[in-house]
Amino acid sequence: MARAVSVFLPTLPTDRIRRADPSLSPDTPLVVIARSGSKRWIAAADRAALKLGLRMGMPAAKAQALVQGLMMVDADPAADRAMLERLTLWALSQYSPVVAMDPPDGIVMDTEGADHLQGGEDLMLSGLVNRFRGRGLATRAAIADTWGAAHALARSKDRETVIIPRGDTAKAVNRLPLSSLRLPAEIVGSLRTLGFATVGDLAVTPRAPLALRFGPEVGQRLDQMFGRLAEPIDPIRPADIVEVQKSFAEPVGAPETIEKYVSRLVRQLCLELEKKGLGVRRADLIVHRVDNTIQSLRAGTAKPVRDIAWLTKLFRDRIEKIEPGFGIEKLSLAAIIAEPLVEMQSASSLIEEQVTDVTPLIDVLGNRGGQRIFRVAPVASDVPERSVQRIAPTADEIGTTWPLHWPRPSRLLPHPESIEVIALLPDHPPVSFTWRGKRRRVKRADGPERIFGEWWQRSSEWIAVRDYFVVEDDAGERFWIFRSGDGVDADTGSRKWFLHGVFA
Repeated sequence: MARAVSVFLPTLPTDRIRRADPSLSPDTPLVVIARSGSKRWIAAADRAALKLGLRMGMPAAKAQALVQGLMMVDADPAADRAMLERLTLWALSQYSPVVAMDPPDGIVMDTEGADHLQGGEDLMLSGLVNRFRGRGLATRAAIADTWGAAHALARSKDRETVIIPRGDTAKAVNRLPLSSLRLPAEIVGSLRTLGFATVGDLAVTPRAPLALRFGPEVGQRLDQMFGRLAEPIDPIRPADIVEVQKSFAEPVGAPETIEKYVSRLVRQLCLELEKKGLGVRRADLIVHRVDNTIQSLRAGTAKPVRDIAWLTKLFRDRIEKIEPGFGIEKLSLAAIIAEPLVEMQSASSLIEEQVTDVTPLIDVLGNRGGQRIFRVAPVASDVPERSVQRIAPTADEIGTTWPLHWPRPSRLLPHPESIEVIALLPDHPPVSFTWRGKRRRVKRADGPERIFGEWWQRSSEWIAVRDYFVVEDDAGERFWIFRSGDGVDADTGSRKWFLHGVFA
Protein backbone atom coordinates (compact mmCIF):
# COMPACT_ATOMS: atom_id res chain seq x y z
CA MET A 1 0.00 0.00 0.00
CA ALA A 2 1.36 3.42 -0.97
CA ARG A 3 2.14 6.07 1.61
CA ALA A 4 1.77 9.69 0.57
CA VAL A 5 3.72 12.57 2.09
CA SER A 6 2.43 16.10 1.65
CA VAL A 7 4.82 18.98 2.36
CA PHE A 8 3.06 22.31 2.94
CA LEU A 9 5.03 25.56 2.58
CA PRO A 10 2.55 28.11 3.96
CA THR A 11 4.73 31.20 3.48
CA LEU A 12 6.62 30.22 0.32
CA PRO A 13 6.39 33.64 -1.43
CA THR A 14 7.62 35.61 1.60
CA ASP A 15 10.26 33.00 2.41
CA ARG A 16 11.53 33.27 -1.17
CA ILE A 17 11.83 37.06 -0.84
CA ARG A 18 13.70 36.80 2.48
CA ARG A 19 16.10 34.21 1.04
CA ALA A 20 16.83 36.57 -1.85
CA ASP A 21 17.50 39.49 0.53
CA PRO A 22 19.14 38.26 3.77
CA SER A 23 19.45 41.86 5.01
CA LEU A 24 15.71 41.97 5.73
CA SER A 25 15.03 42.00 9.46
CA PRO A 26 12.87 39.10 10.73
CA ASP A 27 10.80 41.65 12.66
CA THR A 28 9.85 43.60 9.54
CA PRO A 29 6.30 42.60 8.48
CA LEU A 30 6.27 41.47 4.87
CA VAL A 31 3.33 40.89 2.54
CA VAL A 32 3.05 39.91 -1.12
CA ILE A 33 0.53 41.91 -3.12
CA ALA A 34 -1.49 40.51 -6.02
CA ARG A 35 -3.42 42.70 -8.42
CA SER A 36 -6.18 42.45 -10.96
CA GLY A 37 -6.88 45.68 -12.80
CA SER A 38 -7.02 48.42 -10.19
CA LYS A 39 -7.62 46.01 -7.30
CA ARG A 40 -4.69 45.09 -5.05
CA TRP A 41 -4.86 42.61 -2.17
CA ILE A 42 -2.63 40.52 0.10
CA ALA A 43 -1.76 37.21 -1.56
CA ALA A 44 0.75 36.05 1.09
CA ALA A 45 1.96 37.29 4.47
CA ASP A 46 4.75 36.25 6.79
CA ARG A 47 4.33 35.50 10.50
CA ALA A 48 5.22 39.02 11.59
CA ALA A 49 2.46 40.46 9.39
CA LEU A 50 -0.11 37.88 10.51
CA LYS A 51 0.60 38.67 14.17
CA LEU A 52 -0.29 42.32 13.47
CA GLY A 53 -3.76 41.31 12.26
CA LEU A 54 -3.21 41.22 8.51
CA ARG A 55 -4.78 38.40 6.54
CA MET A 56 -4.88 36.99 3.05
CA GLY A 57 -7.36 38.76 0.77
CA MET A 58 -7.23 42.05 2.70
CA PRO A 59 -7.05 45.13 0.45
CA ALA A 60 -3.50 46.44 0.17
CA ALA A 61 -4.50 50.02 1.04
CA LYS A 62 -6.16 48.89 4.27
CA ALA A 63 -3.12 46.81 5.27
CA GLN A 64 -0.81 49.76 4.63
CA ALA A 65 -3.00 51.98 6.79
CA LEU A 66 -3.13 49.47 9.66
CA VAL A 67 0.59 48.62 9.90
CA GLN A 68 3.30 51.23 9.90
CA GLY A 69 6.54 50.17 8.24
CA LEU A 70 4.86 47.35 6.31
CA MET A 71 7.00 46.03 3.44
CA MET A 72 4.93 45.29 0.34
CA VAL A 73 6.28 43.31 -2.62
CA ASP A 74 4.44 42.57 -5.86
CA ALA A 75 3.54 38.92 -6.39
CA ASP A 76 5.67 36.92 -8.81
CA PRO A 77 3.92 33.57 -9.41
CA ALA A 78 6.56 32.50 -11.94
CA ALA A 79 9.38 32.95 -9.40
CA ASP A 80 7.36 31.12 -6.74
CA ARG A 81 6.74 28.20 -9.07
CA ALA A 82 10.41 28.10 -10.11
CA MET A 83 11.44 27.91 -6.46
CA LEU A 84 8.87 25.19 -5.78
CA GLU A 85 10.24 23.24 -8.74
CA ARG A 86 13.82 23.50 -7.41
CA LEU A 87 12.69 22.28 -3.99
CA THR A 88 10.79 19.40 -5.59
CA LEU A 89 13.84 18.31 -7.59
CA TRP A 90 15.93 18.45 -4.42
CA ALA A 91 13.38 16.28 -2.58
CA LEU A 92 13.45 13.85 -5.52
CA SER A 93 17.20 13.36 -5.08
CA GLN A 94 16.95 12.96 -1.31
CA TYR A 95 13.76 11.16 -0.30
CA SER A 96 11.76 9.26 -2.90
CA PRO A 97 11.67 8.26 -6.58
CA VAL A 98 8.08 9.56 -6.85
CA VAL A 99 7.95 13.29 -6.07
CA ALA A 100 5.79 15.94 -7.71
CA MET A 101 4.85 19.58 -7.27
CA ASP A 102 1.55 20.29 -5.53
CA PRO A 103 1.15 23.95 -6.53
CA PRO A 104 0.97 26.62 -5.43
CA ASP A 105 2.52 25.87 -2.05
CA GLY A 106 3.29 22.18 -1.67
CA ILE A 107 5.15 19.04 -2.62
CA VAL A 108 3.75 15.51 -2.66
CA MET A 109 5.71 12.27 -2.68
CA ASP A 110 5.12 8.53 -2.41
CA THR A 111 7.67 7.16 0.07
CA GLU A 112 6.69 3.49 -0.16
CA GLY A 113 9.91 1.55 -0.70
CA ALA A 114 12.15 4.51 0.16
CA ASP A 115 11.36 5.57 3.75
CA HIS A 116 13.54 2.78 5.19
CA LEU A 117 16.58 4.54 3.71
CA GLN A 118 15.84 7.46 6.05
CA GLY A 119 15.36 5.32 9.16
CA GLY A 120 11.56 5.03 9.00
CA GLU A 121 8.66 7.45 8.68
CA ASP A 122 9.23 9.29 11.98
CA LEU A 123 12.88 10.09 11.31
CA MET A 124 12.23 10.83 7.65
CA LEU A 125 9.46 13.35 8.33
CA SER A 126 11.21 15.15 11.19
CA GLY A 127 14.44 15.28 9.20
CA LEU A 128 12.60 16.65 6.16
CA VAL A 129 10.98 19.45 8.18
CA ASN A 130 14.27 20.32 9.86
CA ARG A 131 16.11 20.51 6.55
CA PHE A 132 13.47 22.78 5.04
CA ARG A 133 13.57 24.96 8.16
CA GLY A 134 17.34 25.14 7.79
CA ARG A 135 16.75 26.62 4.34
CA GLY A 136 14.61 29.35 5.89
CA LEU A 137 11.28 27.81 4.88
CA ALA A 138 8.31 27.39 7.22
CA THR A 139 7.11 23.82 6.70
CA ARG A 140 4.41 21.40 7.80
CA ALA A 141 4.29 17.80 6.60
CA ALA A 142 1.91 14.87 6.91
CA ILE A 143 1.97 11.15 6.03
CA ALA A 144 -1.20 9.22 5.26
CA ASP A 145 -2.42 6.42 2.99
CA THR A 146 -3.62 8.81 0.29
CA TRP A 147 -2.48 12.01 -1.34
CA GLY A 148 -5.80 13.72 -0.53
CA ALA A 149 -5.62 12.87 3.17
CA ALA A 150 -1.98 13.90 3.52
CA HIS A 151 -2.66 17.17 1.67
CA ALA A 152 -5.58 17.96 3.98
CA LEU A 153 -3.81 17.07 7.22
CA ALA A 154 -0.69 19.09 6.42
CA ARG A 155 -2.85 22.19 5.89
CA SER A 156 -5.41 21.66 8.66
CA LYS A 157 -3.19 20.77 11.61
CA ASP A 158 -0.97 23.19 13.51
CA ARG A 159 1.69 20.55 14.19
CA GLU A 160 4.83 20.49 12.07
CA THR A 161 4.55 16.75 11.47
CA VAL A 162 1.51 14.47 11.35
CA ILE A 163 1.76 10.70 10.84
CA ILE A 164 -1.44 8.71 10.37
CA PRO A 165 -1.04 4.94 10.90
CA ARG A 166 -1.96 2.65 8.03
CA GLY A 167 -5.69 2.05 7.82
CA ASP A 168 -6.64 5.03 10.04
CA THR A 169 -7.16 7.57 7.25
CA ALA A 170 -10.96 7.68 7.48
CA LYS A 171 -10.87 8.30 11.22
CA ALA A 172 -8.24 11.03 10.84
CA VAL A 173 -10.04 13.10 8.18
CA ASN A 174 -13.67 12.92 9.33
CA ARG A 175 -13.48 16.15 11.35
CA LEU A 176 -11.46 18.16 8.85
CA PRO A 177 -13.12 21.24 7.28
CA LEU A 178 -14.62 21.09 3.80
CA SER A 179 -11.88 23.38 2.48
CA SER A 180 -9.40 20.51 2.88
CA LEU A 181 -11.08 18.57 0.02
CA ARG A 182 -9.35 20.62 -2.72
CA LEU A 183 -12.69 21.75 -4.12
CA PRO A 184 -13.31 25.16 -5.76
CA ALA A 185 -14.19 27.93 -3.29
CA GLU A 186 -17.65 28.35 -4.82
CA ILE A 187 -18.55 24.71 -4.20
CA VAL A 188 -17.20 24.85 -0.62
CA GLY A 189 -19.28 27.98 0.06
CA SER A 190 -22.44 26.38 -1.34
CA LEU A 191 -21.91 23.21 0.74
CA ARG A 192 -21.54 25.30 3.90
CA THR A 193 -24.74 27.12 3.05
CA LEU A 194 -26.46 23.73 2.89
CA GLY A 195 -25.25 22.94 6.43
CA PHE A 196 -22.18 20.79 5.75
CA ALA A 197 -19.25 21.62 8.04
CA THR A 198 -16.81 18.71 7.92
CA VAL A 199 -15.58 16.00 5.59
CA GLY A 200 -17.42 13.44 7.73
CA ASP A 201 -20.73 15.24 7.23
CA LEU A 202 -20.28 15.06 3.48
CA ALA A 203 -19.03 11.46 3.45
CA VAL A 204 -22.28 10.04 4.92
CA THR A 205 -24.52 11.99 2.53
CA PRO A 206 -26.05 10.19 -0.49
CA ARG A 207 -24.04 10.89 -3.63
CA ALA A 208 -26.84 11.32 -6.17
CA PRO A 209 -28.16 14.71 -4.90
CA LEU A 210 -24.59 16.04 -4.56
CA ALA A 211 -23.63 14.92 -8.07
CA LEU A 212 -26.84 16.38 -9.50
CA ARG A 213 -26.15 19.79 -7.98
CA PHE A 214 -22.33 20.07 -7.98
CA GLY A 215 -21.21 17.53 -10.56
CA PRO A 216 -18.89 14.55 -10.06
CA GLU A 217 -15.99 16.50 -8.48
CA VAL A 218 -17.28 16.26 -4.89
CA GLY A 219 -17.57 12.48 -5.02
CA GLN A 220 -14.23 12.18 -6.79
CA ARG A 221 -12.38 14.15 -4.11
CA LEU A 222 -14.02 12.14 -1.35
CA ASP A 223 -13.09 8.85 -2.99
CA GLN A 224 -9.50 10.03 -3.51
CA MET A 225 -9.18 11.09 0.12
CA PHE A 226 -10.59 7.82 1.47
CA GLY A 227 -8.57 5.69 -0.94
CA ARG A 228 -11.48 4.34 -2.96
CA LEU A 229 -10.17 6.00 -6.13
CA ALA A 230 -6.50 5.94 -7.13
CA GLU A 231 -4.72 9.27 -7.50
CA PRO A 232 -1.31 8.53 -8.99
CA ILE A 233 1.56 10.95 -8.52
CA ASP A 234 3.22 11.90 -11.81
CA PRO A 235 6.87 12.22 -10.74
CA ILE A 236 8.90 15.25 -11.72
CA ARG A 237 11.98 14.67 -13.84
CA PRO A 238 15.01 16.95 -14.37
CA ALA A 239 15.55 18.11 -17.94
CA ASP A 240 18.95 16.41 -18.23
CA ILE A 241 18.04 13.14 -16.56
CA VAL A 242 19.22 9.85 -18.08
CA GLU A 243 16.19 7.56 -18.23
CA VAL A 244 15.19 4.41 -20.11
CA GLN A 245 11.73 2.84 -20.36
CA LYS A 246 10.01 -0.33 -21.46
CA SER A 247 6.29 -0.47 -22.27
CA PHE A 248 4.43 -3.76 -22.61
CA ALA A 249 1.69 -4.55 -25.11
CA GLU A 250 0.38 -7.11 -22.62
CA PRO A 251 0.77 -6.57 -18.85
CA VAL A 252 3.47 -8.61 -17.11
CA GLY A 253 3.60 -9.80 -13.52
CA ALA A 254 5.79 -12.88 -13.11
CA PRO A 255 8.90 -12.18 -10.96
CA GLU A 256 11.23 -13.80 -13.50
CA THR A 257 9.77 -11.63 -16.27
CA ILE A 258 10.20 -8.47 -14.20
CA GLU A 259 13.79 -9.47 -13.40
CA LYS A 260 14.55 -10.07 -17.07
CA TYR A 261 13.34 -6.65 -18.18
CA VAL A 262 14.97 -4.88 -15.25
CA SER A 263 18.29 -6.42 -16.33
CA ARG A 264 17.74 -5.13 -19.86
CA LEU A 265 16.90 -1.64 -18.57
CA VAL A 266 20.06 -1.59 -16.45
CA ARG A 267 22.12 -2.48 -19.52
CA GLN A 268 20.46 0.28 -21.57
CA LEU A 269 20.95 2.81 -18.77
CA CYS A 270 24.65 1.98 -18.46
CA LEU A 271 25.10 2.39 -22.23
CA GLU A 272 23.46 5.81 -22.13
CA LEU A 273 25.61 6.83 -19.16
CA GLU A 274 28.73 5.64 -20.97
CA LYS A 275 27.96 7.95 -23.91
CA LYS A 276 27.98 10.90 -21.50
CA GLY A 277 30.93 9.75 -19.41
CA LEU A 278 28.78 9.41 -16.30
CA GLY A 279 28.28 6.86 -13.57
CA VAL A 280 25.15 6.39 -11.51
CA ARG A 281 25.03 7.29 -7.82
CA ARG A 282 21.30 6.90 -7.30
CA ALA A 283 18.89 5.04 -9.58
CA ASP A 284 15.10 4.76 -9.40
CA LEU A 285 12.97 1.97 -10.82
CA ILE A 286 9.38 3.14 -11.43
CA VAL A 287 6.71 0.47 -11.89
CA HIS A 288 3.50 1.60 -13.65
CA ARG A 289 0.61 -0.80 -13.04
CA VAL A 290 -2.53 -1.18 -15.13
CA ASP A 291 -4.70 -0.03 -12.20
CA ASN A 292 -3.15 3.47 -12.53
CA THR A 293 -0.91 3.12 -9.48
CA ILE A 294 2.85 3.48 -9.22
CA GLN A 295 5.45 1.57 -7.24
CA SER A 296 9.10 2.46 -6.93
CA LEU A 297 12.46 1.08 -5.84
CA ARG A 298 15.55 3.17 -5.13
CA ALA A 299 19.14 1.98 -5.12
CA GLY A 300 22.19 4.05 -4.24
CA THR A 301 25.92 3.52 -4.63
CA ALA A 302 28.85 4.85 -2.65
CA LYS A 303 30.64 6.04 -5.79
CA PRO A 304 29.72 6.49 -9.49
CA VAL A 305 29.40 3.11 -11.23
CA ARG A 306 28.42 1.64 -14.58
CA ASP A 307 28.79 -1.98 -13.57
CA ILE A 308 25.81 -3.72 -15.20
CA ALA A 309 26.07 -6.87 -13.08
CA TRP A 310 26.31 -4.95 -9.81
CA LEU A 311 23.44 -2.55 -10.51
CA THR A 312 21.29 -5.47 -11.63
CA LYS A 313 22.03 -7.28 -8.37
CA LEU A 314 21.05 -4.22 -6.28
CA PHE A 315 17.60 -4.22 -7.88
CA ARG A 316 17.24 -8.00 -8.15
CA ASP A 317 17.63 -8.33 -4.38
CA ARG A 318 14.49 -6.20 -3.89
CA ILE A 319 12.29 -7.21 -6.82
CA GLU A 320 10.17 -9.39 -4.51
CA LYS A 321 8.84 -6.15 -2.97
CA ILE A 322 7.10 -5.29 -6.24
CA GLU A 323 3.39 -6.11 -6.16
CA PRO A 324 2.27 -6.38 -9.82
CA GLY A 325 -1.43 -6.51 -8.96
CA PHE A 326 -3.38 -6.93 -12.21
CA GLY A 327 -0.19 -6.42 -14.19
CA ILE A 328 2.59 -3.98 -15.05
CA GLU A 329 2.28 -1.91 -18.22
CA LYS A 330 5.55 0.05 -18.07
CA LEU A 331 8.93 0.01 -16.34
CA SER A 332 11.15 3.09 -16.09
CA LEU A 333 14.73 3.26 -14.83
CA ALA A 334 16.27 6.68 -14.19
CA ALA A 335 19.67 7.83 -12.96
CA ILE A 336 18.46 10.49 -10.52
CA ILE A 337 22.03 11.33 -9.47
CA ALA A 338 24.83 10.79 -11.98
CA GLU A 339 28.43 11.93 -11.68
CA PRO A 340 31.44 11.89 -14.00
CA LEU A 341 33.13 8.51 -14.14
CA VAL A 342 36.63 8.11 -15.52
CA GLU A 343 37.83 4.61 -16.28
CA MET A 344 41.17 3.88 -14.60
CA GLN A 345 43.59 1.08 -15.25
CA SER A 346 43.91 -1.21 -12.25
CA ALA A 347 47.35 -1.45 -10.67
CA SER A 348 49.51 -4.45 -11.42
CA SER A 349 49.96 -6.77 -8.48
CA LEU A 350 53.59 -7.20 -9.57
CA ILE A 351 54.52 -3.66 -8.62
CA GLU A 352 51.75 -2.43 -6.31
CA GLU A 353 49.71 -3.97 -3.58
CA GLN A 354 46.06 -4.00 -4.58
CA VAL A 355 43.64 -2.29 -2.21
CA THR A 356 40.45 -4.17 -1.42
CA ASP A 357 37.40 -2.29 -2.69
CA VAL A 358 34.77 -2.21 0.06
CA THR A 359 32.24 -0.09 -1.83
CA PRO A 360 30.08 -3.14 -2.77
CA LEU A 361 29.65 -3.89 0.93
CA ILE A 362 28.80 -0.23 1.59
CA ASP A 363 26.18 -0.35 -1.19
CA VAL A 364 24.55 -3.49 0.23
CA LEU A 365 24.37 -2.10 3.76
CA GLY A 366 23.23 1.34 2.62
CA ASN A 367 20.37 -0.01 0.51
CA ARG A 368 19.07 -2.08 3.40
CA GLY A 369 18.28 1.16 5.21
CA GLY A 370 17.72 1.68 8.91
CA GLN A 371 21.05 3.41 9.44
CA ARG A 372 23.45 5.75 7.70
CA ILE A 373 26.84 4.45 6.62
CA PHE A 374 29.73 6.75 7.49
CA ARG A 375 33.29 6.79 8.76
CA VAL A 376 34.92 9.09 11.27
CA ALA A 377 37.70 11.53 10.48
CA PRO A 378 39.83 13.79 12.68
CA VAL A 379 39.23 17.50 13.17
CA ALA A 380 41.92 19.96 14.25
CA SER A 381 40.69 20.50 17.81
CA ASP A 382 42.06 19.62 21.25
CA VAL A 383 38.55 19.39 22.72
CA PRO A 384 37.71 15.66 22.38
CA GLU A 385 34.06 15.97 21.35
CA ARG A 386 35.02 18.44 18.61
CA SER A 387 37.92 16.39 17.27
CA VAL A 388 35.74 13.90 15.34
CA GLN A 389 33.45 14.34 12.36
CA ARG A 390 31.34 11.99 10.25
CA ILE A 391 32.16 11.84 6.56
CA ALA A 392 31.01 9.73 3.62
CA PRO A 393 32.51 6.23 3.65
CA THR A 394 34.30 6.82 0.34
CA ALA A 395 35.36 10.44 0.94
CA ASP A 396 38.95 11.43 0.30
CA GLU A 397 41.39 11.73 3.17
CA ILE A 398 41.20 15.19 4.72
CA GLY A 399 44.88 15.41 5.67
CA THR A 400 44.39 15.87 9.42
CA THR A 401 45.53 13.39 12.08
CA TRP A 402 44.79 12.99 15.75
CA PRO A 403 47.52 13.92 18.25
CA LEU A 404 49.62 10.92 19.24
CA HIS A 405 51.42 12.26 22.33
CA TRP A 406 48.60 11.12 24.63
CA PRO A 407 46.51 7.93 24.26
CA ARG A 408 42.89 8.32 23.22
CA PRO A 409 40.06 5.85 24.04
CA SER A 410 38.69 3.58 21.34
CA ARG A 411 35.15 4.50 22.39
CA LEU A 412 34.29 8.14 23.07
CA LEU A 413 30.92 8.63 24.77
CA PRO A 414 28.45 10.95 22.97
CA HIS A 415 28.42 13.16 26.07
CA PRO A 416 30.61 13.07 29.20
CA GLU A 417 28.77 11.24 32.00
CA SER A 418 28.94 12.47 35.58
CA ILE A 419 30.77 10.24 38.10
CA GLU A 420 31.32 10.33 41.86
CA VAL A 421 35.01 10.45 42.73
CA ILE A 422 37.22 10.15 45.82
CA ALA A 423 40.52 11.99 45.22
CA LEU A 424 43.21 12.96 47.74
CA LEU A 425 44.53 16.18 46.24
CA PRO A 426 43.54 18.35 43.24
CA ASP A 427 46.48 17.19 41.12
CA HIS A 428 46.22 13.53 42.09
CA PRO A 429 44.20 10.91 40.22
CA PRO A 430 41.08 9.48 41.89
CA VAL A 431 41.34 6.64 44.38
CA SER A 432 37.94 5.34 43.31
CA PHE A 433 34.93 6.42 41.25
CA THR A 434 31.30 5.40 40.81
CA TRP A 435 29.88 5.22 37.28
CA ARG A 436 26.35 4.06 36.43
CA GLY A 437 25.82 2.82 39.96
CA LYS A 438 28.97 0.67 40.14
CA ARG A 439 31.92 1.65 42.35
CA ARG A 440 35.37 0.99 40.89
CA ARG A 441 38.67 1.08 42.74
CA VAL A 442 41.50 2.69 40.78
CA LYS A 443 44.60 0.50 40.63
CA ARG A 444 46.72 2.49 38.17
CA ALA A 445 46.46 6.00 36.71
CA ASP A 446 48.30 8.30 34.35
CA GLY A 447 47.90 12.07 34.05
CA PRO A 448 46.84 14.75 34.24
CA GLU A 449 46.64 15.89 30.62
CA ARG A 450 45.41 19.47 30.71
CA ILE A 451 43.15 20.59 27.85
CA PHE A 452 42.28 24.25 27.58
CA GLY A 453 39.05 25.68 26.23
CA GLU A 454 38.95 27.14 22.76
CA TRP A 455 38.53 30.84 23.55
CA TRP A 456 37.92 31.69 19.88
CA GLN A 457 34.79 29.50 19.88
CA ARG A 458 32.99 31.25 22.73
CA SER A 459 33.86 33.61 25.56
CA SER A 460 32.89 31.13 28.32
CA GLU A 461 35.95 29.04 27.39
CA TRP A 462 38.52 31.80 27.85
CA ILE A 463 39.88 30.33 31.10
CA ALA A 464 38.11 26.93 31.13
CA VAL A 465 40.30 23.83 31.51
CA ARG A 466 39.90 20.08 31.90
CA ASP A 467 42.35 17.68 33.56
CA TYR A 468 42.16 14.21 31.97
CA PHE A 469 43.39 10.96 33.54
CA VAL A 470 43.70 7.44 32.14
CA VAL A 471 42.69 5.13 34.99
CA GLU A 472 42.60 1.34 35.32
CA ASP A 473 40.38 -0.40 37.85
CA ASP A 474 41.11 -3.60 39.76
CA ALA A 475 39.33 -5.63 37.00
CA GLY A 476 41.75 -4.38 34.35
CA GLU A 477 39.30 -2.05 32.58
CA ARG A 478 40.64 1.34 31.54
CA PHE A 479 38.69 4.60 31.40
CA TRP A 480 39.24 8.20 30.36
CA ILE A 481 37.98 10.60 33.04
CA PHE A 482 38.42 14.31 33.65
CA ARG A 483 37.85 16.99 36.24
CA SER A 484 36.22 20.22 35.07
CA GLY A 485 38.56 23.01 36.15
CA ASP A 486 42.05 23.03 37.65
CA GLY A 487 40.79 21.97 41.08
CA VAL A 488 41.70 25.29 42.68
CA ASP A 489 40.15 28.24 40.84
CA ALA A 490 36.37 27.89 40.59
CA ASP A 491 36.32 30.16 37.53
CA THR A 492 38.10 27.50 35.46
CA GLY A 493 35.41 24.87 35.97
CA SER A 494 32.88 23.28 38.30
CA ARG A 495 35.44 20.82 39.82
CA LYS A 496 33.04 17.99 39.06
CA TRP A 497 34.29 14.73 37.55
CA PHE A 498 33.13 13.07 34.34
CA LEU A 499 33.81 9.88 32.39
CA HIS A 500 34.38 10.60 28.70
CA GLY A 501 35.69 7.40 27.12
CA VAL A 502 36.49 3.70 27.45
CA PHE A 503 39.64 1.97 26.24
CA ALA A 504 39.52 -1.37 24.49
